[in-house]
Amino acid sequence: MVEKEVIVGEGAKVEQLVPKKRPQKRDTVATRKALLDAAVTEFAEFGFEGGRVDRIARLAGVNKQLVYHHFGSKADLYRATLEEVYREIREREQQLRLGEQEPEAAMRTLVGFSFDYLAEHPEFVTLINDENRMEAVHLKQSDKVTDMHSPLIHLIEESLDRGVAEGVFNDRFDPIDLYLSIAGLTYFYFSNRHTASVIFNRDITTAKQMRQRRAHIIDFVLSSLRR
Repeated sequence: MVEKEVIVGEGAKVEQLVPKKRPQKRDTVATRKALLDAAVTEFAEFGFEGGRVDRIARLAGVNKQLVYHHFGSKADLYRATLEEVYREIREREQQLRLGEQEPEAAMRTLVGFSFDYLAEHPEFVTLINDENRMEAVHLKQSDKVTDMHSPLIHLIEESLDRGVAEGVFNDRFDPIDLYLSIAGLTYFYFSNRHTASVIFNRDITTAKQMRQRRAHIIDFVLSSLRR
C-alpha cells in the first residue's frame, strides 16, 4: 500500500509515492500471555464450569475469536491455564538453586518456599481444587505436566542423597513421597484454613498464625529427615 507525499522544491511541488506504514500486529506471545493471565483470574474465581470465554477475552483486551484461534476451545484453554500455573511454580523452584545449598538448608528452603508460594498465589489452590473435583480430566490430556515435575523430583532426590552421604539425613524417604508430604502439609493449610478456624475455634488465618504454621511445617519435615 502506498500514499502520496508532497515535496516542495524550488518553485514547484512534486508528488512522490511512498510506502504507507501498516499498523503493527499484536505480538502473538504477548496475546497468549494476556489470555492465560486472564484465564487464571477467571477460572480461579468461577471454576471451569462457571468461567466464560467472553469475559476472559474482555479482560485480556482482545477479540473473543482470538481465544479460539490460540487455544481451540474453552477446555483447551483451561488445560493450558493449569499447565501455566504449574510451569510458574516449577520455574520458581528451579531458581531456588537447591543443589548449591547444604542438604538441610536446601530442604528448609524448599519447604519454606512451598508455603510462601501458596500464600502469595491463592489462585493456584482454587484451580487445583477445581481440577481435582473433576478428577484431573484436563490434566490427563496434557503432554507437559509430567515433564515439568521431573526436575524438581531430581533436585529433592539429589538433596536427600547428599544428606544421607554426609550423615545428616536418614535413608527412609522416597523423593516423590517426600514431595507429596511437603505439598500436603502446605496445601492443606491454605485449602482448609477457614473451615479449620471454625472447627477449632481459633483464627488460623492471621499473620501470626501463618508464621507459626510455616515454622511448624519446616521443623516437622526436617525432624523427620534427620538421623
